[in-house]
Amino acid sequence: MTVLIKAPDDAGAGGRVTPVRRRRRDRVPYLLLLPALVVIGALLLWPLGQVVVMSFAKLGIRELRGDRPWPWVGLDNYTQILGDPFFWTVLRNTVLFAVANVVLTMVFGTLVGLLLNRLGRRMAGFVSGAVMLAWATPALTGAIVWKWLFDDTSGLVTWLLNELPDGLSETLFGRAQWTGYGWFNSPLTFFTVLTLIVVWHSFPFIAVSVLAGLKSVPAELYEAARVDGAGPWRVFWSLTFPLLRPVFGVLVVLSTIWDFKVFTQQFVLAGGTQDRSTFMLAIYSYAEAFSPPPKYGLGSAIAVILTLLLLVVTAVYVRMVLRQEDQ
Repeated sequence: MTVLIKAPDDAGAGGRVTPVRRRRRDRVPYLLLLPALVVIGALLLWPLGQVVVMSFAKLGIRELRGDRPWPWVGLDNYTQILGDPFFWTVLRNTVLFAVANVVLTMVFGTLVGLLLNRLGRRMAGFVSGAVMLAWATPALTGAIVWKWLFDDTSGLVTWLLNELPDGLSETLFGRAQWTGYGWFNSPLTFFTVLTLIVVWHSFPFIAVSVLAGLKSVPAELYEAARVDGAGPWRVFWSLTFPLLRPVFGVLVVLSTIWDFKVFTQQFVLAGGTQDRSTFMLAIYSYAEAFSPPPKYGLGSAIAVILTLLLLVVTAVYVRMVLRQEDQ
């Protein structure tokens, strides 16, 4: 007796995959990504689109509540911002602050990561846990603690500086009495303290990421380098850095994005938006949008400009990665 078995409609002769079956199989990854894309669209793309729309309108409280129609002004908000000299001062503050913090965070985080890699398992686990406490601390909590440390009357830093011998304090800092010294009244000291806070809060992520990258490098490569007589500096630049270049690239981009968007720490240290000499783009956008009278259109335009700057940074990094893969 002969049994006939019918092949599936999407399978060709000899069991080959037909174009229909191939198309169905190619759709599977997109279907699996669809839920994540929906969530991203709802939580990120939709609000971002609303901000872009608002940047082309002149909005107050009544317009935002729907009591009045939105008066469209086209590119007037962008023209007003880009034509304001204060915007370029704020942009300069933001760029300089971001560059300084990215460099310090990357250097300090990399050094800590290299240290963790040389420690034993137990000590490395203990130090990593202690370091990650800074990363786990909310930005608001950390800013409040640091503001107390630099309080001009009862702060720990003020007390320590007052305990220094007067001659030493005069030689190093030009003053012997620190009680009443306003750390947040001068842009230089304000940004110094703010840099300490941001670096303290950011370096643990860099350190742990570098440590994870170091664990993926075969130990035989380091042993061969030591046999050849290479010192620590030479080993890092000739072996560690080239192998971890993709990791460092991602960390630099992430650090740049985070440091461009610093808001909470600055808002807490400054006590609001009164000190315009220390403005950066994030708090500048907030001040324009919510300071009376509120100008939500101007604030949205500044936020869009900040987003475009960060997209440019990301695009430059992606292009560098693609060039390295083509080589």
